[in-house]
Amino acid sequence: MLFAQLSFRIMNLLQASGIKRSYGTIEILKGIDLEISQGEVIAIVGPSGAGKSTLLQIMGTLDRPDDGEVYIQGINVSKLKDQEMAKFRNEQIGFIFQFHNLMAEFTALENACMPGYINGTLKESEIIKRGKELLDLLGLSHRLNHLPSQLSGGEQQRVAVARALLNRPSIIFADEPSGNLDSQNALDLHQLFFKLRADLGHTFVIVTHNEDLAEMADRKLVMYDGLIRH
Repeated sequence: MLFAQLSFRIMNLLQASGIKRSYGTIEILKGIDLEISQGEVIAIVGPSGAGKSTLLQIMGTLDRPDDGEVYIQGINVSKLKDQEMAKFRNEQIGFIFQFHNLMAEFTALENACMPGYINGTLKESEIIKRGKELLDLLGLSHRLNHLPSQLSGGEQQRVAVARALLNRPSIIFADEPSGNLDSQNALDLHQLFFKLRADLGHTFVIVTHNEDLAEMADRKLVMYDGLIRH
């Protein structure tokens, strides 16, 4: 029975069960069950305050649930110690946020390579090679040595995408990734997610208010009042 349960968990890239989270007396998540397969693009939508970002943070190991479990690649990440969780996060999870959070004093290439240096196990030559390949794939081969201040908003966000992919994560979580972009750059970014899925097999879980992006996804999950409403 245990083997069957473990096999089921590994078949799903991510499995969350019974996820609950409260802040003080306020229930944010009220028992979330969710399964995500390799190569899926999932959109999570819903009104502000529905618990979307909290769920994303728990699945991405940036927060812990009060109750419930999250398995990624068959590993119960909710039970990892802080140091183990940080290592797992660096190696297996990529993040893209509404604001790119690039370091102003570093070039596009240096920003993209940052997770590789934090990882500590990759040779510098391999880190730089990966960074250049990703920036080239994202149409930024001519911007490698530019500072963030010398890039457009869309280019800055693409550098952030390259940074998220540098360590070849199992899954990428994106929280309102196009929320700070104009409509054309937002569309370009959305199409980029699907190109990366097609070219590299990446899995994306995206919290968004953008209905166009939500409709493009393989699945659209609607959250309301701390629950997923199918």
